[in-house]
Amino acid sequence: MQAATTDPTEELSSILWGLDPIFSAFAKLYVRDILQMTESRQVPGIYFYNSHPIYKVDVLGIVVYKRERDDFFCYGVDDGTGVINCLCWKNYLEKEEAEPDKSKVKPSDGAQGDFNLVAELKKLRQAQQSRCCLEIGELLRVRGPVKTSRQQREITASSYYKVNDPVMAVQIEWMMEVPQLYRKCYDKPLQLQQNATSDATISSLSKATNIIKDFLKQKSVTSFRPYDVQDLLQTLVSSRTQTAPAEQEPVAGPSACQQLRQLLREALQILQDEGVVYRKVKSQDEVYSVTVQDQGLLMAVKDVLREDSRRTKYADKGCHILHILAAVRQRFCLNVSKEALELVLKSLECNSDIISTSENYYTVFSCE
Repeated sequence: MQAATTDPTEELSSILWGLDPIFSAFAKLYVRDILQMTESRQVPGIYFYNSHPIYKVDVLGIVVYKRERDDFFCYGVDDGTGVINCLCWKNYLEKEEAEPDKSKVKPSDGAQGDFNLVAELKKLRQAQQSRCCLEIGELLRVRGPVKTSRQQREITASSYYKVNDPVMAVQIEWMMEVPQLYRKCYDKPLQLQQNATSDATISSLSKATNIIKDFLKQKSVTSFRPYDVQDLLQTLVSSRTQTAPAEQEPVAGPSACQQLRQLLREALQILQDEGVVYRKVKSQDEVYSVTVQDQGLLMAVKDVLREDSRRTKYADKGCHILHILAAVRQRFCLNVSKEALELVLKSLECNSDIISTSENYYTVFSCE
């Protein structure tokens, strides 16, 4: 395909690309979007998806065609949205396997006691070859920079391997993760703060959040109401008013009291999003409970793990975090978020009350 280009006047200056965290990451994009990305005129080999500069991607898909050369494989990878060519270089083990005479070792030289160097090297080569030499219909994960060669978009693999996925667990996890990345990152245009006012607002909000966190930690607060912490943020609103330019004409706007309430509201919302606090009952009386200090919540999580870990279904691997979340919401409080539960599980694990058996799976040390 012909690589599309964008108007250089609409592109973000290349000196600012590093401010976008997606630029230095392997973007998990759909093949369809990789093929349709527009190429930069400032720096060839850099592409744009929704104003995000991208040059390396991470793809998981089925091999639909294969071509082998002396030094590399060409795999056609289909992720369900399109097919892209992936250039995968052979490593030295595969080359030595293809030329055994150059690396031949006498069995007597390799055998030292019970350890046979030749046999172990052969096993290593076979394992490496089985992971890197794929056939049509097998699942391949490939990461690397995007290139345009002979008017065709392709990926030059920096790493690639066959994925053993007999029950499609990896593919299901991938299909759940990628749409979330699109919603949270890729589909949101890159927006850089253009003025000091916005920077000051973000700085004040960040400071307000940290002030409340420190207060809750130092005082070991279990629950509070907004007016209990409102005075802590008074200095932030005062300093913001004092730093306004002297030559700026006064304009109508929110009063200091209104700014304080707005800042407090936004800070509490951030703390809820992070799971630091939560509201057991959503009513006019705003009472916030501190997650890791709520003994009722801690006991509820331990009870769920203690009871459910006895069941045969969860005896070996433990309970998944989503199962624990559903049980806690059913037995304790509907307003507990996943982020709050993660902090509780981390706290219990630090205190050796529970143990993580694998990613997102937990169990108690002993179940009587």
